[in-house]
Amino acid sequence: MHRLHGRSAVLLALLVTFLWSTSWVLIKWGLKEIPPLTFAGLRYAIAACVLLPGLWQRRDEVRTLTRADWLQLGLLGLVLYALTQGGQFLALKYLAAIPFSTILSFTPILVAGASILILRERPSLLQWGGLALALVGAGLYFGPANPFRGVAVGFLFAGLTLVAGTFASLLGRAINRRRSASPIVVTSISMTIGAAMLLGVGLRTQGLPAITLQGWGIICWLAVVNTALAFTIWNRTLQVMSATESSVINNTMLVQVAILAWIFLGERPGALAIVGLAAVAIGTALVQLRRARRPREA
Repeated sequence: MHRLHGRSAVLLALLVTFLWSTSWVLIKWGLKEIPPLTFAGLRYAIAACVLLPGLWQRRDEVRTLTRADWLQLGLLGLVLYALTQGGQFLALKYLAAIPFSTILSFTPILVAGASILILRERPSLLQWGGLALALVGAGLYFGPANPFRGVAVGFLFAGLTLVAGTFASLLGRAINRRRSASPIVVTSISMTIGAAMLLGVGLRTQGLPAITLQGWGIICWLAVVNTALAFTIWNRTLQVMSATESSVINNTMLVQVAILAWIFLGERPGALAIVGLAAVAIGTALVQLRRARRPREA
C-alpha cells in the first residue's frame, strides 16, 4: 500500500475531521424521525459489519486474545460506544450542536487531569495557561451574553457523555499501550460489542419506527463514510503525522461544528460567544501539547 507523505496526511486528516463534524448536523436531522439509542445502535452496528472483513483477515490474532483481553474490549465497547455514543445521541436530542460540542471539547482537559493524577505528572505552565484560557472561553460562551435554549436532561446526558468519553480515552490508551491486539482488532471487537448493547437497548426501549429513505441514507452514510471509512483513513494518517499535528487537527472540530451548525441548523452565536469558542479550542490544544510531544504509541 502506498505510504502517505506529510502534506497528504494532513489534508486527509482534515477531511476526516470535516466528516466527523458533519456527523453532528446529520445526527440532528436524523433525530427528527429516529429515536436516539436505536439511531446510534443502527449506525455502529452497520459500521461494525463494514469492518468485519478486516477482522476476519486477522482471525489468527483474535484467537490469541485472552479472557482478560476480551473483558477489557467488552468494557471499552460499553464505555466508548454504548455510553459515550449513546449519550451523544441522547444529548443532541435535547441540546443544540454548538453548546454540546463546546462541553465535549473539555474531554482532553479531563483526560490530561486524570493522567496527572494517575501518573503523578506535574502540569507545565503552558498546560495551566491552556486550562485557564479554556475556562475563560467557556465562561464567555455560556455567560449571560449568549443565552441559548436547552433542556436540563440534555445537560445531564452531556455530562454523562463527557465523563464516559474521558474514561474511554484512558481505557483505550491503556489497551493500545499493551499492544496485545492491533488497532483494527480493538476497534472492530469493541464496536461490535458496544453496537449490540446500543441496538438491543434502543430496540427494547424505543423500538424501530418506520424510517424514511432519507433516514436510512443518513444512517448508512454515518456508518460507512463517517465511521468505518473515516476511522480507516485516520489510522493511516497517524502513521505519518506527529501526535502534536493530530491533536491540533482534531481540535479544529469545535470550530468546524460551529460553522456547520450555523449554516445548516440555524445556530448563530454572538460575537462574544465566537471569541469564547476560539479560546476553548486554543486552550484545549495547549493542554494537550505536553502529552502530544511524547513518542506516538502504536
